[in-house]
Amino acid sequence: MNQWMTHAANVFAVALACLSFYIAGWGIFDSVWVSGLTVWLGCMAGFLSMQVADNNSNDADSTALASSLSQKIIPFFHILLAVVFSWILWKWVAVMLEQEEFFIEISFFDNVLAWAGIIMTGYLTWRFFGWPMLAVFLIMGAYVLAPDNFYGAGEDWIRVSENLWYSTDGAFGRPVEVVGRVVLIFILFGAILQVSGAGEVLLKFAFAATGRFTGGPAHAAIVASAMFGTLSGAAVANVVSTGVFTIPIIKRAGFKAKFAGAVEAAASTGGQIMPPVMGVVAFLMADVTGIPYLSIVVAALIPAAMYYLSLFIVVLIEARKHDIQPIPEEERQVLDKMDWLRSLAFWVPLGILIVYLLNGRTPQNAGFAATIAATVMCLLLFPDFRHPKRWLDALISAGKVSATLMIIVTAIGFVIGVVNMTGIGLSFAEGILSIAGSDLFLSLILVMIGCLIMGMGVPTGAAYLIIAIVLGPALERLGLPTIAAHLFVVYFGVLSVVTPPVALAAFAAAPIAGAKPMETGFEAVRLALAGFIIPFVFVYHQDVLIIVDDFSLTGLIWALIAFVISTWSISTALSGFDNHGLPLWERVMRGIAGLAILIPTLPIAAPAALVAVGLIVYHRTAAASKALA
Repeated sequence: MNQWMTHAANVFAVALACLSFYIAGWGIFDSVWVSGLTVWLGCMAGFLSMQVADNNSNDADSTALASSLSQKIIPFFHILLAVVFSWILWKWVAVMLEQEEFFIEISFFDNVLAWAGIIMTGYLTWRFFGWPMLAVFLIMGAYVLAPDNFYGAGEDWIRVSENLWYSTDGAFGRPVEVVGRVVLIFILFGAILQVSGAGEVLLKFAFAATGRFTGGPAHAAIVASAMFGTLSGAAVANVVSTGVFTIPIIKRAGFKAKFAGAVEAAASTGGQIMPPVMGVVAFLMADVTGIPYLSIVVAALIPAAMYYLSLFIVVLIEARKHDIQPIPEEERQVLDKMDWLRSLAFWVPLGILIVYLLNGRTPQNAGFAATIAATVMCLLLFPDFRHPKRWLDALISAGKVSATLMIIVTAIGFVIGVVNMTGIGLSFAEGILSIAGSDLFLSLILVMIGCLIMGMGVPTGAAYLIIAIVLGPALERLGLPTIAAHLFVVYFGVLSVVTPPVALAAFAAAPIAGAKPMETGFEAVRLALAGFIIPFVFVYHQDVLIIVDDFSLTGLIWALIAFVISTWSISTALSGFDNHGLPLWERVMRGIAGLAILIPTLPIAAPAALVAVGLIVYHRTAAASKALA
């Protein structure tokens, strides 16, 4: 039965991928039907793809009995859920279409079905995303129903079901609409590149470009993960797909296992903030803020480059510390003419994507054109991709990722609906402002902590939606530009996947590296430390975002110079190494100077920069004197 269910799940996954392609190319034939179909296909693929877990008990008889019962009961249970959920979605479509024509009263039974659908959505969320996301789902559900004397909103359960199920402000709200209409086509685009073999060519380019540098394999992982991460939509998926190639090579170069895993985790996480796709967050942000997608991409470009530059610096310092040499010339990746030709399968679609966006076309139109271009180029350049089975593999891969995304955004839609219905987001913002007062820095620290907590265990897009609705208003009420406020919460929502105790990206990289998960998590935080600083940089030095009203080129140049000096000072202080080992007093001074450089007050930042540069010059001069002696 499990095999039959797997085949059925694949059919629904392919149907979802094909639907996303149709919507991107030919538009929405009916809003209700599109929302209903994308959610239904995603949840059906979810119900039917859940397999029976292996039982590793030492008692052979009990194991055989439990396995036999599981093989019969659990698949039947999921099939039953799939059938019931299909009926509930059919009723939802009927009610929503009727509401478009008439003012109707939703029956008691339909409200019961709504809550059954909400519970099933919670179950799928738990099975695919674990306890952290389920906890958010349950807490919000309990809060909206709990009476006032239990610190709840005290809403009637019927009113909740009508507002959060039979409306466009709950489970089937904007997250479902944006993902179903805009985001899914980019998942198909990425799947085509991965399945065809274009991804392996890009990996070769990454190794060829960085092989001559000290710590080359780790730099290659950074480059490859930046390219793949922006398309994958999930840091964990990027870790698993590229990490199996990069992590062993990083270890063979001489880096420690935990460092190898941390490099991949930090680099994959950065893919979620790397334009043009930004792991689907850019499209969600455009919908939430009303800022044009292209403007968001432009604003995010320099901060993302700063993040990856900081990773290069940290890897370089670590390689020097452990005397890890560049890859020997005879072992470096050599690119032939065919590699250059096949790389067009990535660059041509990307160019078409950018041209469409620059010409004012919608993101889904651009994604549709890029997907067609990627398909054509891969068919021409990769003979294996001409086999229909590879096309099917690409559709199944895209459909499975899309299905899990539809599950999570349906759950997030319910959570956001509760926030909007109860006004808890504004209350949270007022709470932050009452604690911090008018102190912007303290407010940013409180929002940062909130983002890291609410983003734990939640995919990047979903984390952004929750955090932006709850915490975004707090920052905007402090006078920050909308783009700065929302990018701030994006960064910390993204970084939650490498921040212990729930560091999913680091925990995914650890077993590949053969390292301890928690150690890998803390090492990933050290590598990604600049990511925790950059949001404060573009809040206090808004020229980094380019699109702000009072943009200054001088301000941008100063911010970049200050960031590079700061990153080098802090990274060497934490590592305890520059050209050679650093004494404790110099590490402390470098750390303090590195942080002070970023303070947006010239009388403080300028002397701090001079101190930092002076320490670097002193260190190198002393090293040269010792070498001559």
